[in-house]
Amino acid sequence: MKKDIHPEYRPVVFRDVTADFSILTRSTMTSAQTIEWSDGATYPVIDVDVSSASHPFYTGRTRVLDTAGRVEKFRRRYGVAVPPASTPAADVEDAS
Repeated sequence: MKKDIHPEYRPVVFRDVTADFSILTRSTMTSAQTIEWSDGATYPVIDVDVSSASHPFYTGRTRVLDTAGRVEKFRRRYGVAVPPASTPAADVEDAS
């Protein structure tokens, strides 16, 4: 590896202010803000908008979308005709 071309990889705190959640990990990101962690050391802190503590997928607060209604609305708006469904019995010949 070449020397002096890679960014510094150090401990950083990522903080989700909406969920009051923080995690200490390693990163190359930098910040002028710092925070004192529970171990007594001071680390740079990076505020994030969404984390596993506030994302609907991870918290179980997902919304179910009415996709059938959205498809019908699209078809009404753009006049897309629905092709007739083929019956599997018509496609199969009698074996007798």
